[in-house]
Amino acid sequence: MRVTVEARAGARAESVEEGEEGHLRIRVKAPAREGKANRAIQEVLSRHFGVPKTAVTLVAGGRGRTKIFDISR
Repeated sequence: MRVTVEARAGARAESVEEGEEGHLRIRVKAPAREGKANRAIQEVLSRHFGVPKTAVTLVAGGRGRTKIFDISR
């Protein structure tokens, strides 16, 4: 499954919300430096979908707010 994520780094609390067209809005506490936010988003997605972290792969958008992740089950 492929998921489009609108990411917000440096938030006060972590959250996942449904956005437009099936996109997910994810807020993480981790800063947007050195891939920390991307790893935090990966962990949030793994918990949200009930899969291991290794099943969540960043496909595109490593440096932007809009990211695409592949989730294998």
